[in-house]
Amino acid sequence: MHVDLRTPWSIGPVEIPTRLVLAPMAGVSVQAFRRQGRRFGAGLVCSEMVSCAGLSHGNERTLGYLRISAEESPLAVQIFGSDPVVMTEAARMVEDAGADVVDINFGCPVRKVTKTGAGATLLEDPDRACRIVEAVAGAVSVPVTVKMRRGLEDGSRACLAVGPRLVESGAGALTLHPRSAKQMYTGEADHALTAELVDRVAVPVIASGDVTSRVRARAILATTGAAAVMVGRAAQGNPWALREMIDAEPAEPSCEEVVAELLLFMRETARELGEQRAHGFLKKFYGWYLGRGRFPRPFKQELVQLDTLADVERRLLAAAPGAADVLARLEVEQPLGDEILLDLPISIYGGG
Repeated sequence: MHVDLRTPWSIGPVEIPTRLVLAPMAGVSVQAFRRQGRRFGAGLVCSEMVSCAGLSHGNERTLGYLRISAEESPLAVQIFGSDPVVMTEAARMVEDAGADVVDINFGCPVRKVTKTGAGATLLEDPDRACRIVEAVAGAVSVPVTVKMRRGLEDGSRACLAVGPRLVESGAGALTLHPRSAKQMYTGEADHALTAELVDRVAVPVIASGDVTSRVRARAILATTGAAAVMVGRAAQGNPWALREMIDAEPAEPSCEEVVAELLLFMRETARELGEQRAHGFLKKFYGWYLGRGRFPRPFKQELVQLDTLADVERRLLAAAPGAADVLARLEVEQPLGDEILLDLPISIYGGG
């Protein structure tokens, strides 16, 4: 079955222009990353996980996640927690911040999240999971969605039992990453399970896991009947992966294009996080952008050791002088937008 990834679809009243969803990733999905994802073809972008307890307590770093730019829309803000009352309060804050969708995390496998009764643990407590979804859906006017794993243990089919109940409780869409929490990111995603979930619910299902290329994305959509695919690690420092999935004739970016996109990302991230925080945050991105045979391996290590972002920018432009012209065009085409929320503090808290 031929699947056109440019076909619009919707979650409730929210129309999404393409079948690509940019995944929520802790320590990655800052506003600059989401804006870039929209520009390269993601129809829906997601914030990294936001702690409901942090929002409830007015935690400065957690509140920073609610800085939203108009260029990101449609945007889903993902929340996690285990108390329906606290999650309801957080969901209202997310809606007030301007999010188009409230996404609830029932899939995080990280110990510091699961030990609190949140994340993937809730797949083993379906009654509480349903109470959370019902409470959140009843508190906001925007669609509520759920992202989940197959279950805690290898071979689990918990998602197939819980998924339909979550829809009955008010979930307007489900995202399934068909690995167990125990697997983390090892092995392969079992998308036969995704196809089973699609058959059991009447809302859109987003297929997550191992979406790495246009061929893979189309195959997953065709074999599962999912409404969309979620792209995660494949897009880290590589927004061209999104464009490749959308366009019929993908092209590898030139060195100048790679450096220009990295520089734009650096500048937007520094604006969002502040120079000092951005300097440390960005170091992992250098390898992601400059790898894949685009630049010699020692170059990334050289950048990591530089003292300031200005030093990094100078070294990048020395390595690819033509990037300056590409960057100038990008900045004209993608002017910095104003946040559409309150003057909230800025954060790089990972949240798990």
